[in-house]
Amino acid sequence: MTAAADPTLVDGVDIDAVAAAVRGCPAVDDLDGGLLGGAVTYLPGRRVPGIRIAEGRIEVHVRGVWDQPVDVVAGQVRQALAPLAAGHVVDVVLSDIAEPDWAKPEPADPAVPADPAAGAGSPTVLADGTVEPWTTSAFAEPSGASSSASTTPTAAETRPSS
Repeated sequence: MTAAADPTLVDGVDIDAVAAAVRGCPAVDDLDGGLLGGAVTYLPGRRVPGIRIAEGRIEVHVRGVWDQPVDVVAGQVRQALAPLAAGHVVDVVLSDIAEPDWAKPEPADPAVPADPAAGAGSPTVLADGTVEPWTTSAFAEPSGASSSASTTPTAAETRPSS
């Protein structure tokens, strides 16, 4: 089997161009890979959530902007992808809606590596071996994240047995 000439092409479709076009739609807040990452395209060394190419179809999962009707979201995505679809049918899945008054996130510059220290980080292991618990909350400062995110403990405190 021979390698593809361009690793960003899947079945003749430029995944990065599709992602940029979808994110440029005014009624789209961002791409959405789903709770378990079901809609994703794997490229060498990375993955692009919210886009899946299979059987002559481009499946795009998005988080829409508050107060935008589904037909407007789908219409904008289909129009943006028309020149990029390479004969594929475009299926649009509106998987979530952004909270009202949340600013649409600025697209990340792929040339700048992500700073892991800027994110939520990892739980802290204390000197006695216990783990300092922390949680995430859907009621924190607006981040552009899903409005349906739940509060999930990410680490549990363990105490030595007496």
